[in-house]
Amino acid sequence: MKKTLKTTLELFALPVLLIAVWFIATRQEISTFVPEPVGLIKTFAEVWTGPALTLHVLPSLGRLVVGLIGAIIIGVGLGLLIGSKRELRYLLEPVLEFFRALPAPVLIPVLMLLIGIDDSMKITVIIIGCMWSILLNTVDGVRSADEVLQETASSYGISGMFRLRYLTLPAASPRIMTGIRQSLSIGLILVVISEMFAAVSGLGYQIVVFQRTFKIPEMWSGILLLALIGLVMAFAFEIVERRTLRWYFGQREVENRGS
Repeated sequence: MKKTLKTTLELFALPVLLIAVWFIATRQEISTFVPEPVGLIKTFAEVWTGPALTLHVLPSLGRLVVGLIGAIIIGVGLGLLIGSKRELRYLLEPVLEFFRALPAPVLIPVLMLLIGIDDSMKITVIIIGCMWSILLNTVDGVRSADEVLQETASSYGISGMFRLRYLTLPAASPRIMTGIRQSLSIGLILVVISEMFAAVSGLGYQIVVFQRTFKIPEMWSGILLLALIGLVMAFAFEIVERRTLRWYFGQREVENRGS
């Protein structure tokens, strides 16, 4: 009971405190640009529970999901290949680091010319921006596989898919999940940015419309919705990560108890 109470306080103490400060600061101040919490909640319910849910929220979530899936497939696939081949890794690592440092939003004008302004451009931006953290973490994960286990597998002639499934993937999976976790926030940012260019639907498009038409509470409600989506994604991924890497977290708990 005490542990549950402590966990609850750790999760909600700071958000509740910040909302209280926000409420007190805006209670007697009339500001056009900073709405009060109660008014923002009312605006949020009015804006995002109607047609905007299907016109803007669901299309953005669809682009985000497709882009993240594409980034995971490409990042993990190339990461396993590059990480397993030392010569290939030495050849490509400088180039990969270069492209990793290249901000994905600067590619939007180029992709608009090459691909067009439809959903494929937006999904491509998400894939390009998200795959680098997954790819490089996968490479590091493959490299971190225990050398004794690798030599033992080679001695017994274990190779191919069997080695990939039972040695390489388990060794690299913690780093792969780290890369995917990093890509979630990047993907959410990129889906909004990509929808601010030549779009007619999506959260990014609608937030810009609210800003340009001086609908400030509505604009803040869109920002709040993005924060809530990011929060839900983080909690959902944590549950998936805990279940996928049960053995890894169990091993860490044993090590922590031993130390």
